[in-house]
Formats: sequence, structure tokens, C-alpha cells
Amino acid sequence: MNLIIVESPAKAKTIKNFLGKDYEVIASKGHIRDLPKSRFGITVEEETNHLVPTYSVAKENSAIVKEIKTLAKKADTIYIATDEDREGEAIGWHIAHAIKKDPLELPRIVFHEITKTAINHALESARTIDMDMVNAQQARRLLDRVVGYKLSPLLASKIQKGLSGGRVQSSTLKLVVDREREIKAFIPVEYWTIDTAFKKDIEANLIVHKEEKISKMTIQNEAQAKAIETSVNADSYVISKIETKQRKSATPPPFMTSTLQQTASSKLGFTPKRTMMVAQALYEGVKTPDGTSGVITYMRTDSLNLAAEAVTAVRGIIENRFGKKYLPKEPKVYNKKSKGAQEAHEAIRPTMLHFTPEMAQSFLKADEIKLYRLIYERFMACQMEDAQFEQQSIIFKGNENEFRASGRKLTFDGFYAVTGAEDKDKLLPTLKEGEKAELQSVKPEQHFTEPPARYSEASLIKKLESEGVGRPSTYAPTVATLSSRTYVTIEKKQIIPTEMAFTVTEILEKNFANIVDISFTANMEEKLDEVSEGTVDWQKLLSDFYFPFMEQVDAGKENIVSLKLAKPTGRTCPKCGESELLLRSGRFGNFIACSGFPKCKYTEQVDEEGNPAPKTENLSEEKCDKCGKDMLIKNGRNGQFLACSDYPDCKNTKSINVEEKVSETPCPDCGGKISLKNSRRGPFWGCEGYPECKFISKFEPTTIKCKEKGCKNGLLAERTYRNKDVYECVKCKARTPREE
Repeated sequence: MNLIIVESPAKAKTIKNFLGKDYEVIASKGHIRDLPKSRFGITVEEETNHLVPTYSVAKENSAIVKEIKTLAKKADTIYIATDEDREGEAIGWHIAHAIKKDPLELPRIVFHEITKTAINHALESARTIDMDMVNAQQARRLLDRVVGYKLSPLLASKIQKGLSGGRVQSSTLKLVVDREREIKAFIPVEYWTIDTAFKKDIEANLIVHKEEKISKMTIQNEAQAKAIETSVNADSYVISKIETKQRKSATPPPFMTSTLQQTASSKLGFTPKRTMMVAQALYEGVKTPDGTSGVITYMRTDSLNLAAEAVTAVRGIIENRFGKKYLPKEPKVYNKKSKGAQEAHEAIRPTMLHFTPEMAQSFLKADEIKLYRLIYERFMACQMEDAQFEQQSIIFKGNENEFRASGRKLTFDGFYAVTGAEDKDKLLPTLKEGEKAELQSVKPEQHFTEPPARYSEASLIKKLESEGVGRPSTYAPTVATLSSRTYVTIEKKQIIPTEMAFTVTEILEKNFANIVDISFTANMEEKLDEVSEGTVDWQKLLSDFYFPFMEQVDAGKENIVSLKLAKPTGRTCPKCGESELLLRSGRFGNFIACSGFPKCKYTEQVDEEGNPAPKTENLSEEKCDKCGKDMLIKNGRNGQFLACSDYPDCKNTKSINVEEKVSETPCPDCGGKISLKNSRRGPFWGCEGYPECKFISKFEPTTIKCKEKGCKNGLLAERTYRNKDVYECVKCKARTPREE
């Protein structure tokens, strides 16, 4: 028996289907050995200054390690078949150590696609673990651990709990913050255009006025615009020149990780994370007419290389489907690449060209077919002929003014036959040089320059790629981390930094300039590439970074002024009567709190100057229905609500945004009253006997009992579902038509 060890269960299942009884395939389910979660896990050797990691198998991974060990004892040959990038190489190395095997003695197989042919070829051409790639991953892992483990606690101690800093994360955040600074500092500049049309609805742009070339910002005010308008209207025009040029629209390159994420975002509305999840499924194995198989190549890649046999195959399909005129004489090769691209990899392409998007429609899930179609069509397009255009221009010349009208006509669709043309033709009427031209309309239009656009997830990834920051596997997680740490919010696809993002970035700029320097981060990526190539020692790279960085951390502990420092107010706490009240800074601004916390939890709101805000301003007309004291109007995430003034002794709250309404239908669980309440997810009906009774329903129940078999105490509620009036059981959710 031969054992093949992969990372994912889906991949294991697909590969197992290709191989006979002589092979057992098992998944490690990702990393099974790593730095410890609860401690730093790195020691520094005094003599060599080497950073030595302490790896361990997490408890949750002990069962799978035991299972792999058991199978390994029975196996004649153990193949490491983890992903083909640095991360995969390191996972394979860790697996070998976890099962007490020498990594360099185990055959290592790699494949760009999970097909029967690719797997058999990989088994025939096994190699050994590449220690240069392993060391590059180790260096990255240790660098990230050092920065994260030393910087994050410092930020938490000086600013707020829960904050984090990271080598790629912090430099990426600075990009977002810098863009927002540009937007805030932007001063609009006025400019004018002269929107002109000649007879037959020919729109034209002013290019010359009184022998002066006109650019976007030439006309700066209304007076200039009006003067030009007068001149344009008084002028007489002839068609001085008609020009036609042939232009080409070049075929797009095949997808790599970054461009797939960007295109899926703009065309499908997918987040980078969603794109990678769907691509992972397509790579690891989905249902096809030939059984379960991977239908795209490895999706974490920064290469534009394509396998010769795949190119030959797609050229045959192009010729058969579209004809010879759509097929270039020679296959197209794309050499443009991102910084540090791993050329051993392939671009993202379909692995089974006979599995067309039309055929896939019957086998793939909704998201899978959308992304698969995008990849399939891009691969075909990249090997087709360019699209060809006829570009037209007409020059209208007067005594003082000159205009240009431009048009375009698609003469050969080329790769547009697959992808579709993004721009429509703009045809100009047939005219002759020397003909008189008559004005149809002239309209001065005021404009103002616009600030730079905020980054979207797609444009941020494009920026990271162009700067050489991060790698295909890190783009999506980096953006996700910024969001999860509340450094940014994403609204209408725009990434907006929070106030905390500015605070953290400013502190890092002053005290850890290299960490937020995009060029420093990019340079580190290049050095990691050199480690993987065997030209740079990974331990030297680590020590060159570690010791200066730790000096910065020590200096930061002393020099960074804490934003959490409490200022004495000179007032005694009215609740406990013992401790002094302190002015503190919190996530939502300043507030006053008792110095006896947590024993005494008294707090007060303050104004912008730190002075206590009068409670009478927030006093409602209602009394607490639990203790009888005044109810205060407070602001929360979902708007205003009422809270008892005796908090924290009384924690009663009450919504003021939802109409107070008690149902005539008693609670089906306890017979008590149910009323309309509010939550973060919107209004709902809940029992007033909570927490003893936990009945809730999104819709108000009627007295009509549910007749579904096995449904206990179910009542029907009236609702509209898919534009139809129905009854829905508040318990079992069964729906029946509702007749008026």
C-alpha cells in the first residue's frame, strides 16, 4: 500500500477516485504543526543570534496525526502531496516531522491541477522537499510572529484592547489611511467645458481656441467660458480633416490570483474571500460527467505561464468553434508578471476544456458556474486574435476655434466573440472634407476636480500587487483582517478607515516607520523570494530584522504616550462614596468612571471638553417598569433606546424605535403576553416572561394552529413569501397558501 498525504479532504477524495486499491489518500486538514498559540514560541541563540522556533502539534490536530502515523506504518511509500507553493512545501515538511519521518527521504509530488493525468504524471516524477522553499516560509512565519506578538500588545497597552499590528497588515492599513488623508486634504478646482454639437448630433470637443490648445483645466472660470461661447457661436466652420485609423484591442492575459479577484469583484460582485473559496472548490474537485475532478488549475499563483498541451488544446477548440481567422498563427505568450512571480507555476485555467460552461451548468453550484465561466472564457480569449477597430475622427475648423469629433467601429470582434465587447460602437455620419458644418448647440458646463477614489477590495489588491507587497495567498486574508479588527469598514465596496485606523497608523509612523513603509515591506518580500531561491540565508534575514525591531519596541514602551491614561477629576464617586472619579478615554470617546472599578462600575457621560453632561438632557418621561426609577435616552448601534438610570444595579432597557405593541395572541409556550421588541437584527415578537420563557417569532402569530405532523404548539403567522400571501408556522416554518 502507498500513502498520499494532501491538505484538504475534498482534494483527498478527488485523488482517491483516480487511483486504485494500492493507494490510500489522507488529508492533514491544513497545518498540523505550528508555533504555539499561547506563547511566543521563538528563542534566540546567544552564540549565533539565530531565531529558533518551537513547533508543536495542537490538541485539535492530535487525532489526525495519529491516523496518519498508523497509515504510514503500513505504507510501502509515503508521498507528500501538499499544495505547490511555499506554504504547501512547509506543511509537507511539518507533516514529515509530526509522523517522525525524515522529510528529505519522503518523495514529494506536485501538480498544478487535480486530474487523473496530472496525478499519474506527478507520481512518475516525484522529487524531494525543497528546503529553500521551506525556509522561506519559516522566515515569513517567524517575521509575522515577531511583529504580531511584540507590536500588538504594545498597541493594546497604549491605545485599546483588541488591537493588532502586522508586517503586511500595518503597511496595507497605511495605504488606506493615506488615501483617506488625500481625500480629506483635497481642494476642488473649478474648470469649465464647452459642450458642443454640430448638425446631425455630432458631439465634438474643443481642442484649439485662438491658436491656444485646450486641455481639461484650460478654462478656469465662467468669464472665460462665456467669452469662448460667444466666439464659438460667432465662428463659421468647415470640415478640414477626416481621418480613419485601424486600431487593435489586445487580448487579455490569463488569470492569476490578483486579477481573478479583481475581475470577480467588478463583474460578479464577489469579495476576494468569496472568490478564493469558490476557486478552491473548483480546484479540489467538483462533479463532472467524468466523475469528481478538479476543473481549474491551482488558484494561488502569480504566474502567467500556460502548459503547452493546454494551449494546443484550446487552439484546436478556437479553430473548430470560430474558424481560422480567430486563431493567431503562433500561440500567445504572456511575460508580464508581478514582482517575485513564481514562474514554475501556471496561470489559472480550466483543466477539462470539453467541460464547457454550458455543460457545467448542470453540475456546478451557482457561484461555481459564475466563476468557472469567467476562468474558461478568459483562457479561450487569451489565445484568440485581437479585436480590430476603425477609429474615426473629424476636425471642424473655424477662424478662432477648432473641434474634434471621435467615433469607433468594430470591424473584427476577435476575442470579443467569447467575452463580449465592453464598449458599444460610436458611429459618425458620412461627411466630406471641405463641407461647411453648422453648429447645433453650444453649452458651457461648470465642473470641479474630484478627489481620488477610496480603495475597493479589488483596487487595494491591485495596489498591493503592483507594489510587491504580500503574495497571492495573503491578499484576501489581509483585507479580511483589517475589517475584522475594525480598522476599516466596507460600504458600497469602498474601504473606509475608522478613527482607530488613523490613531494606530500615526503611532506606527512615529515609532515604527519601517513597519508601515510599503517599500520596506516590498523589499522584505523580495528577500523572502531570494531565500526560496537559495541565495539569501533565512537566519541572517531574521536576525537583521529582529534586533533593530526589538529596540524599536523597547523605545516605544517608554516613548509612546498612553491614550488610556486616566485623569483625576477631584470628585468622589456618588455611588460608592469612597473612590475618586477619573476621566478615561474609550472606544467611543471620553467618559468618567469610578477608580474603584471593577468593584464599583459607576460611569458618566461627558461632553467634548470632558465636563460631566447633565443627565436631565437625556431624561425621558418614562419610569423604569422594574425598579421605578427614571429612564434615560441613550444612543446605541441601532439608534436611540431607553435605559434605567440605576444601571448597573438595574439593567432594564427598552426600545423607543419600535412601536409598543402587545399581541392579542397569547404565548404558545407559556400562555403569557407576547409583545413587539427590537434587536440588532430588527423587530421581533417575544414573550414578556423572558428569560424563563424564550419564545420568539419574526412574525406575529395568529390563533390558528399548525396542522403539520409532529409540530407542537405551532401557530400560524401571516406573511408574504416570494410575492405570495402565505401562512407560516412560527415553530416548524411550514408554509401554506393564504386565501383572502
